[in-house]
Amino acid sequence: MAKINDNYLKLKAGYLFPEIARRVNVFAEANPEAKIIRLGIGDVTEPLPEACRTAMIHAVEEMGDRATFKGYGPEQGYAWLREKIASHDFQSRGCDIDASEIFISDGSKCDTGNILDIFGKDNRIAVTDPVYPVYVDTNVMAGHTGEANEKGEYGGLVYLPVTAENNFTAEIPTQKVDLIYLCFPNNPTGATATREHLQAWVNYAKANNSIIFFDAAYEAYITDPDLPHSIYEIEGARDCAIEFRSFSKNAGFTGTRCALTVVPKTLKAKAADGSDVELWKLWNRRQSTKFNGVSYIVQRGAEAIYSEAGKSQIDALVNFYLENAKIIRTQLTAAGIEVYGGVNAPYVWVKTPHGLSSWDFFDKLLQVCNVVGTPGSGFGAAGEGYFRISAFNSRENVEEAMKRIVEKFKV
Repeated sequence: MAKINDNYLKLKAGYLFPEIARRVNVFAEANPEAKIIRLGIGDVTEPLPEACRTAMIHAVEEMGDRATFKGYGPEQGYAWLREKIASHDFQSRGCDIDASEIFISDGSKCDTGNILDIFGKDNRIAVTDPVYPVYVDTNVMAGHTGEANEKGEYGGLVYLPVTAENNFTAEIPTQKVDLIYLCFPNNPTGATATREHLQAWVNYAKANNSIIFFDAAYEAYITDPDLPHSIYEIEGARDCAIEFRSFSKNAGFTGTRCALTVVPKTLKAKAADGSDVELWKLWNRRQSTKFNGVSYIVQRGAEAIYSEAGKSQIDALVNFYLENAKIIRTQLTAAGIEVYGGVNAPYVWVKTPHGLSSWDFFDKLLQVCNVVGTPGSGFGAAGEGYFRISAFNSRENVEEAMKRIVEKFKV
């Protein structure tokens, strides 16, 4: 009989968001009249920007003409898109990133998991707690951890608590770790990182020959001019960091699928024989073998983001969701509920009121207010007693959800 990958059996009962969907579906079936407002999963609600739609329509028309039809594209992404990304997102901010170091993909969620393909099983891995669950679960699947304890913490991982006491920015570990997951603006807490904080991480990584996996999926939501948008704004980061970005949350590509990963050609790690190996070459080989690239149509849509019209429309989208976040923060704070994040990020991190546990608050919010959020404990043990509310929804729904919550949970 064929053998399975036993590492999958170590995974907890269900990935966080499917478990949320299961509970919501059970409630909806039992209460078909309930008008449920979903502020849980970070899915966008507003239409794709007109510039992107127009570019994609034109690309579809090109696909209908033999002279302009496109088949397989380069696995790394079309040069015209990579060059615009390099110029607008990195070089304009003083980052020494070349277009050839950018790889276009169908999602940063995929890339943060797939990147483990090029790293060995003996690395010591650090994650923040709470943390985006994909970082942990993909390491479990790859066999990089032991079993989970009663709090859901996996053996073999180094957990770095992020709490109100440390302003939700992980402290530099005292022990040596090899791979470090950082996400800023942070999912789920909405926290941001200063240049000084990221410089400390880069200094640590270089001193310990570590690699930082820097998830910048929400960088477009940074409005504070003093905050860095990219790890490569930090001196020395080219030698110790891989950055992941996505068009999902700034341009509404959650269903369209387009993202990018930056692997500097100066970045190296050790082979079993002790020799230095360029990670760019390994990632390029991995992508060329396992990935056929993002569709021409989607990449043309992504390219339009960098047009003048596209930039204006993206700014409007981001500002719309930031205004939603402001409404959430303002309303909950006025109700006496303790909140964090939601300023340079689309997520508001809520201290559960009345001493409720994360899942108890989830169930009560669903049953009493017909509003869906995300239990903080689903992001890790340090998330217990917290709750994530997403700003990704219509203005009408956000205002109605806050009205319901304030009415029932005012402290």
